[in-house]
Amino acid sequence: MAGKETFQAVVITGASSGIGEASAIYLDNLGYQVFAGVRRDVDGEQLKSKTSARLTPFLLDVTDEASIQAAANTISATLNDVGLAGLVNNAGIAVAGPLEFLPIDELRKQLEVNVIGQIAVTQAFLPLLRKAQGRVINISSDNGKVAVPFLGPYSASKFALEALTDALRVELQPWGIEVVIIEPGTVTTPIWNKSITLADDILNKLPPQALELYSLAVDATRNTAKKLSQNGFPASEVGKAVAKALSAKKPKTRYVVGWDARMSIWLSKILSDRLLDKLIIQYLGLPKNS
Repeated sequence: MAGKETFQAVVITGASSGIGEASAIYLDNLGYQVFAGVRRDVDGEQLKSKTSARLTPFLLDVTDEASIQAAANTISATLNDVGLAGLVNNAGIAVAGPLEFLPIDELRKQLEVNVIGQIAVTQAFLPLLRKAQGRVINISSDNGKVAVPFLGPYSASKFALEALTDALRVELQPWGIEVVIIEPGTVTTPIWNKSITLADDILNKLPPQALELYSLAVDATRNTAKKLSQNGFPASEVGKAVAKALSAKKPKTRYVVGWDARMSIWLSKILSDRLLDKLIIQYLGLPKNS
């Protein structure tokens, strides 16, 4: 399969920062020809300054069909129809807030980016993947196995991505196209700060009743998220898992990255729902039922 001496081509979405950027840099260092999807030209220029001349940034909005198709056409022409060794679906956002009052448009936005967008991109690049018997690598989270209060929309999107990955893995097996999902724990990336900012914006628009009912719980969750983001592991660790998923002769169907992810997923398998709920409440410091 893919390897550093072959200069095979890989597309990575959401490469402006965090896991996407780290994966793009890591794969570029291994010798892959990386096409890095970014939202702004300036992000692409910053990424190019950290990599070799092989890396090519391209503008991509995973919620825009025309943007996706234009990217697929451009990359296909660049490769002269050789094909792709891999597609890394990483682009994503994290919407936070109490589900009771969460604006439905925010939930739609979460699912549009993290779920619909992933499939739209995969559909567009599958012809190139089929030519090279390439691989689809979906970046999920341990929140795709364990739902987190006040991150319900994000957790829902990752649960959905798990299901879509399982279905797609079987659907594409006749062509030898492997479909892999990566489940990181807490990574030190800008997504958490962006999520907190987005959550604050959403909370400011909620009715007074929402703040009265949920302010203590939301504050506790925010404080925990800040601590976790500061003590997470580097995004390059996920890049290493992406490289393994691309290069292994027989890749795993899932790669769990980080001790916290391994722990939470393991606990979800052995504990009852009620006991797991209690652990989450205690861990986050949430108000308890009086």
